Amino acid sequence: MHEALRKYINKYASTEIGDDDFELIKNKFTAKHFRKNQYLLQEGEVCKYVSFIVKGAIRQYSIDQKGIEHIVSLCTENWWVGDRESFTMLTPSKYNIDAVEDADVLLLTKADFQELVGTAPFFVASLSAMDYNYQIAAQERIHAAISFSAEERYLNLLANNPALLQRFPQTMIASFLGVSPETISRIRKKVHQ
Repeated sequence: MHEALRKYINKYASTEIGDDDFELIKNKFTAKHFRKNQYLLQEGEVCKYVSFIVKGAIRQYSIDQKGIEHIVSLCTENWWVGDRESFTMLTPSKYNIDAVEDADVLLLTKADFQELVGTAPFFVASLSAMDYNYQIAAQERIHAAISFSAEERYLNLLANNPALLQRFPQTMIASFLGVSPETISRIRKKVHQ
């Protein structure tokens, strides 16, 4: 299971990570399997881990006072998931994170995370790339939310991450895009005629 993490790190490192360096990183991660619908994190808990997804699909969401679900992240293989604010500040999370499919993940505690940042330059390089990609994705998502029509948001997701449309139910895609499931149905019919 750790080989996926090694490939991820090598993708962003300037040189390929050696066996000894990778062993140092590998030993800090704990492999865990989550069944479909099982929580990685529930609202109100402190996020104790960041998770690297080896296999499966996971969503991060909140539920408002009216009981409406608002999905902030849809994640699949080679994505990291966790509540950054809760993990960093040790505050109760505003989010739920659960498996939409059976999922295999590698968990990293805050203490192990900090140790790796101090001792493993290959890991730091992959973190830098992860943060860079996260910032770009967050900026694009904000821009789409305030500037695009519902149809444009759907087409943008279709163009940039079509696998999500195959892996997550239509109701979750609708929540992620901030539209109703009926709107998604209408858009899909129009786009896929």
